[in-house]
Amino acid sequence: MINNFTKWSIAICVLTIAGSCSKKNESTKSVDSNSVDSSSVSEIKPTGSAPEWGKTIKPEMLAVIEKLGSYGDKPIETLTPTEARKNHTPTDAVMDLVKENNIQVPAPKVDTTGVSINVAGGKIHARVYTPKTGKNSYPIIVYYHGGGFVIADLDVYNASAQGLAEQTESVVVSVAYRLAPENKFPTAHNDAFAAYEWVLKNTSAIKGDAKKIAVVGESAGGNLAANVSIMARDKKIMIPLHQVLVYPIAQSNMSTASYTKYAGAKPLNKPMMEWFTKHYLNNMSEAKDPRISLVNANLKDLPPTSIITAEIDPLHDDGTMLADKLSAAGVKVNSKNYEGVTHEFFGMSIIVPQAKEAQAYAAEQLKAAFQ
Repeated sequence: MINNFTKWSIAICVLTIAGSCSKKNESTKSVDSNSVDSSSVSEIKPTGSAPEWGKTIKPEMLAVIEKLGSYGDKPIETLTPTEARKNHTPTDAVMDLVKENNIQVPAPKVDTTGVSINVAGGKIHARVYTPKTGKNSYPIIVYYHGGGFVIADLDVYNASAQGLAEQTESVVVSVAYRLAPENKFPTAHNDAFAAYEWVLKNTSAIKGDAKKIAVVGESAGGNLAANVSIMARDKKIMIPLHQVLVYPIAQSNMSTASYTKYAGAKPLNKPMMEWFTKHYLNNMSEAKDPRISLVNANLKDLPPTSIITAEIDPLHDDGTMLADKLSAAGVKVNSKNYEGVTHEFFGMSIIVPQAKEAQAYAAEQLKAAFQ
């Protein structure tokens, strides 16, 4: 039996970007737990009251937002992309709360390795999460992180990718597509599809089952995941068995009810979305391109879809609008909204109970598809 000191030593290994803990493992700076003691989570309390933009916010979610605000970073929409990438992230806030509250982090149930993928004009990196259960073959999830096509990386979204790998017992390939403004639209979209094609051609090399492949994405990554399914259909190659789209960017009208109600929300607000759009697109007219505005795309014959939304999120209505459009196109859709949480909550399962529920829901949908 592992004692508490050993468990905490393992947690420190995870939290200190410790490639040294295993030569094989890539460095990561976020944490994941799906078996964390719920009593530890209940001890996370905010110091203040709910903000005007989120009166229904859950205590644990507010604690994360308060910690993020405590760093004193300048608003992303006032910065250059280079400066914005240096800001603290919600993941940093979660990690600090984990350390401050002595929350025990279970040892990872996956190994991670890095791969290089050839794309038009260069190469991109991907991180492969492989369950430690020793099987010869696993289902595959191709995962796309968020960040508005401009910021964030594989480390920031490690908890989501790791959580999905562990809960579905699948190989997860987390894709580091190229970011804007250095790489404008549609570079990220093309990179996302190139990574999917690479996975199809290299299933045996990553212990993957070529007949069981799904895509998952968060925010901008949710948009990319849906586009990968569309491109696979159009190019007549194997389409994913299932797609999980977590608060996806799905349309360009920033006057929806949720954009209006949560214009000043954290960690994502309306000015940030305008900033992301400006930096990714070559011109604002491209916002109506069906690759950005998925609600205007041809959605027929896409795989069964699970859509996860957060209540306190400018993108909430993007998700519900996309669900409606998919259903109208004859696609089987399951959707679930989580009350009292904000954009980016999905990877916070070690702190936020709703995130733990959302990851379990996503895993349930994926496992059913793989069966």
